[in-house]
Amino acid sequence: MMKKRVLISWSSGKDSAWTLHLLQQRDDVEVVGLVTTVDEQSRQVAIHSTHESWLEKQAESIGLPLYRTYLPMRPAHDVYAQGIADLIGQTRHLEVSHWAMGDLFLSDIRKYREALFHQFGMPLLFPLWKLDTHQLACEMISQNLKTTIASVDTTQLDASFAGRKFDLEFLAELPSSVDPCGENGEFHTLVTDGPMFKQSIPLPDIHVDCDDRFAFYFNRAVD
Repeated sequence: MMKKRVLISWSSGKDSAWTLHLLQQRDDVEVVGLVTTVDEQSRQVAIHSTHESWLEKQAESIGLPLYRTYLPMRPAHDVYAQGIADLIGQTRHLEVSHWAMGDLFLSDIRKYREALFHQFGMPLLFPLWKLDTHQLACEMISQNLKTTIASVDTTQLDASFAGRKFDLEFLAELPSSVDPCGENGEFHTLVTDGPMFKQSIPLPDIHVDCDDRFAFYFNRAVD
């Protein structure tokens, strides 16, 4: 049986990490790398605001190559599409057959991704699609995924949640309006250990930074 050769769309957070974990359990899949887009000025992952130095530590611990492309903040559609084309070009030697996404239930985003990647003849996998987000969050925690809240949208969740561990206590204290996996953008995460990691990534002393809307935890470079 010919295995699917898959790249993971890597955000640094729990959903992309769990996508990797689930695909690693499949006999018909070989994960061959991690791909991401990075803001060309701040050197942070879009939306998560995780500095790219954290991505490098994650990739090293996981044992997969990391490929990235640099884009302006909030790029226009054609600029973003060119960034995806660049990543596809960078990874052509891997003979990739699919990209995998960690989306959970936002149908408009899935449709956008599918239409975009259709232009490049690249089919997508969505291993987490329509899973119950509370059950999924509990499963991640029970299987020792070590995750910290990397950014918080303070219009949806209090800034004090930034920097906290993604654990059962965190879930219990979330307002009922907040999705347990933060799929509506309420919060984003960074993973430092779990079943997909060969070794844990230590957390140095880190301070929360805030702007007029978001609170950030991993937005600075780390040695």
